Amino acid sequence: MSLSSKSLAIVYHSPYGHTAKVASFITQGAKQTGIHVHCMNIEQVDWEVLDQADAIMLGCPTYMGSITSGLKQFMEQSSKRWLARTWQGKIAAGFTNGGGLSGDKLAVLQQINLFAMQHGMLWTGLPLMPTGRSSQDLNRMSSFLGLMTQSDNAPVEVTPPQGDLDTAIWFGEYVALLLNKFK
Repeated sequence: MSLSSKSLAIVYHSPYGHTAKVASFITQGAKQTGIHVHCMNIEQVDWEVLDQADAIMLGCPTYMGSITSGLKQFMEQSSKRWLARTWQGKIAAGFTNGGGLSGDKLAVLQQINLFAMQHGMLWTGLPLMPTGRSSQDLNRMSSFLGLMTQSDNAPVEVTPPQGDLDTAIWFGEYVALLLNKFK
């Protein structure tokens, strides 16, 4: 099976646009490999696309050290798929954006990871060594469970910084290429 016949679904919740911006950069990275990518806001979820996808990436902002209520509602709506094991064996990954440098983003990735494990999915993290701590560096947050980006409570037009967006591209490409290792 060629890589172009594989598909990745990216589902995100983005009340202010920052997480949507990160999702678009993940999409850009994945598309560089020739894979088919479906990127959707949780308000326009296509459950059939998710059921057919080879990989599902989930993302949301970090709010008060937790996932958003919108992503939580999406998770609860997937219960019939959980019971039927519809997503079992699919690759899963997660991403989050927050205003603060920490903001407990790890807790959000852990919640998304646990959700994926409940569905029997195969989790992949972000196996990219940090290149530094400046806003231009890759994986400057030193996150390995998934992608973390920071918006510094600034407008979406100027943030997240370029290093975080470049890391999102890297992560999208990585997950897409990982699909090629599975038959």
